Amino acid sequence: MATSDPTVKESPAVAETGVGTDTILQTRDLRKQFGGLTATDDVDFGIEEGELRCLIGPNGAGKSTFLKLLTGRLEPTAGTIYYDGEEITDLASHERVSRGISIKFQVPSIYPDLSVRENLRIPLQRVEQPSEFDRRTAEILDRFHLAETADETASNLSHGQQQRLEIAMAMTLEPKLMLLDEPVAGLSVEETREIAELLRTINDEDDVAFIVIEHDIDFVETIADRVTVLHQGAIFTEGTIDEVRDDPDVKRIYLGEEQ
Repeated sequence: MATSDPTVKESPAVAETGVGTDTILQTRDLRKQFGGLTATDDVDFGIEEGELRCLIGPNGAGKSTFLKLLTGRLEPTAGTIYYDGEEITDLASHERVSRGISIKFQVPSIYPDLSVRENLRIPLQRVEQPSEFDRRTAEILDRFHLAETADETASNLSHGQQQRLEIAMAMTLEPKLMLLDEPVAGLSVEETREIAELLRTINDEDDVAFIVIEHDIDFVETIADRVTVLHQGAIFTEGTIDEVRDDPDVKRIYLGEEQ
């Protein structure tokens, strides 16, 4: 926690993301190399509490590598990750989850042979007393429009329903920050609209910050507060969706529009 004693120097983690700051996550000089390939190149990236940030860029830009560095699935070659007043660079994935970072990758990580209700009870066991399971499960089923499929085997759900179920499972842990990798890949137009509404509702009502990797620029336009563009492993530009869409260099490298 931040100290009020001016003679005591704050740690970099507290100075970057602690009490008195709006920033919940900040990376400094974050780099990942695979042999001679630099996949993430000295990235300084910050996101504020309650912000919904989209991360875009052409294939090979380093987006997935960056997300895996944030989740702890990859160890950085160099650099630092600060989160909520603490340095988490060397923390394992499950330790980051316990500190309020929820993760959802592109392919749903649900338990296909269990029912929707049983899937929700697994993360609930980490945060609720058994006496609260039924009440909390009912609340979550209702909120995420899964009540009608509560006793359905998860493998029988549509792709869109599976995506919604995994987001619901992540939200049972009451995260401060959620990381999503292409949450609408393979979804219909209607399912994409539903996921967009769901993310905006969670962001508004629960004050959860989001980092969303996404290729669908129309979806990004619907949900993003700000957009970060990665190119060749580095941050190319950041801004509102309008600023990014109107940038001629972004059009060239990402949208494929030659000037």
